[in-house]
Amino acid sequence: MILWVGLLLVHCCLCLTGAGGESPGLEKCMRCSQGLHCKTKGGYSFPRPCENPAESLNTSTVFHNVSLSTVMKCERMQKCSLWLGIKAVVQIADSIHGVSFCITTAGRMTGCRTFSFTRASRERMSGLQVEIENNCTEVSPNQQVQVTVSTVPSYCGMTWTSTYHTPGCSHEDFRRHVPECITGRLSYKVNPDKKELSVNVSDMLNDHNYHLRLCRKDFICSGTGAYMLIKKEQPIKSATFPYSRPLPCLCIEGWSAVMDAPRVQVCPFKDRVEELWFGITFDPLEETLLWEPACPITATAALCQMRDDGICVDLPHSSQNVTREKIAFSKVDPHDRLCVKFTAGSQSWTRCPFADGRLQAWELVTTRTEGREEVKMLSQISANFSVELCVKSEGSPECQTIETHNVQVEKQKAVDLNLKGASCNSCLQVKRLDVEYAATAIHCLKLCSDSSPLRSDLTWVFVLTGVCLFGVICVTLVLHVLLTVHRRRKQKITGVRNGEKQIDPPPTCLVSVLQTQPVVHGGVFIPDSPQCGNNEKANLLSE
Repeated sequence: MILWVGLLLVHCCLCLTGAGGESPGLEKCMRCSQGLHCKTKGGYSFPRPCENPAESLNTSTVFHNVSLSTVMKCERMQKCSLWLGIKAVVQIADSIHGVSFCITTAGRMTGCRTFSFTRASRERMSGLQVEIENNCTEVSPNQQVQVTVSTVPSYCGMTWTSTYHTPGCSHEDFRRHVPECITGRLSYKVNPDKKELSVNVSDMLNDHNYHLRLCRKDFICSGTGAYMLIKKEQPIKSATFPYSRPLPCLCIEGWSAVMDAPRVQVCPFKDRVEELWFGITFDPLEETLLWEPACPITATAALCQMRDDGICVDLPHSSQNVTREKIAFSKVDPHDRLCVKFTAGSQSWTRCPFADGRLQAWELVTTRTEGREEVKMLSQISANFSVELCVKSEGSPECQTIETHNVQVEKQKAVDLNLKGASCNSCLQVKRLDVEYAATAIHCLKLCSDSSPLRSDLTWVFVLTGVCLFGVICVTLVLHVLLTVHRRRKQKITGVRNGEKQIDPPPTCLVSVLQTQPVVHGGVFIPDSPQCGNNEKANLLSE
């Protein structure tokens, strides 16, 4: 036999006698095929001894098809109820006087409905298949029901049994019409500048107030303290809530003000997973890195070292699984290159809590004097370090270690790290040894970008030698000029005294150039003449 489980929605208004909400009479919820006269009877079932059937009777020959479904019956828009629909195709036989339907639910006694066939109907329709329908059992959303269909009288081994699960309130029609499922509809707008959520409520349960709040979703949604009661009389059913951080588990929750009302939740920031990776703290006394997720999430957290190219390389044995609990990394060296990498699914995020350098325990200090580069280590605490001298080859990012030294550094006492053998392309790799997790500081010497000390000294020697030589030449030239002038003046004076005619065009021309106006000296008029002879006479007269 084939079991068909489906959802049959019947939107109708039942004209019932008595108060609204009472179960309909049996004549309204039980039906037999046309031409078959049935009598119905309800009650509770008690186990009865079964009878042995005739050889020609078995379950497959009597029950050809039994199907279960959910039927919704409505009195008005928001007053609908759910009922269990059972349909069975039964083959009539003289020894089968009727069919019994028994339903068992959690916390209740088994209730049965019985169809009895009249003798005339059995005789007239013997061997034919008839359809019997039973919609008399009210059920709740998301309820498990056990259904047993058997013959009357009860023949041994001739029963059909199945378990049925009614649909939940997630069904759209249930949420609009079944009071147990009506949650209301929530819509929202986010104002990131003011950090506010504006919430509107629609399709809420008629004639009831409505609760709204912000909560953080986990196993349950824990309230954050932001709450609002919307009165049923309010024409505009809305509220505004402030929020501090757009966390993915921050949700808006709403429910009607009735007992055991279902609740609806919308989470505006459910995709903002990156907001979870903040709040990393460091305890400098315990040297412990701490982080606690603000929302439950399945992820991993690992320590890594940030490279110059922006890639963070995981430190060995530092990965931890993240769920809800706080995670801690003990014995951590707070270095600016030490970061935490969070991975959720196929995405990763990196946070570097020491990037500002405020908590850095030690550092490498570089000074350059007269072309020489000196590297010193200065530590805020006493610690042990590994110092490696390595060389980078062209075209390879790897640094091949030449030698390694362990260095003990005392608090506030600088240690010189200039190792013997350092040359072009040499680097220093420094890592703290007395912790469990530490980044490696790499400092490459810059000797190749400047002249070597020897070449620099020789350059200064050449420069000083050239300056001195230039000074000597200048002094020599000045002395030579002075000596020449002195000799010429002496020769002029001697020549005049001896009555010798001195012809010295350059000085005479110089005098004529300087004397641009006629000069009267000692009452004798001396004309200005460019001729050399006149200049000599002028000189003699002026004396």
